[in-house]
Amino acid sequence: MEALVWIGAAVSLCGIAGLVWCIAAVMRARRAGLDDAALRARLQRIVAWNFGALAVSALGLMLVVVGIFLG
Repeated sequence: MEALVWIGAAVSLCGIAGLVWCIAAVMRARRAGLDDAALRARLQRIVAWNFGALAVSALGLMLVVVGIFLG
């Protein structure tokens, strides 16, 4: 089950990378000087990606925990 732990760690790191990308995208959007409606639309799309990245990270952590319990 050691492989499950490493796979879970890799999946979790992918999720964390997605979260870092979301942070960078929000910072770029705020610096772009968009009007309120355009900024709100862009941030709504980024929030959707943020939830997806958070779910991937949580899934990876669940795989790590399952691998530890089974190992």
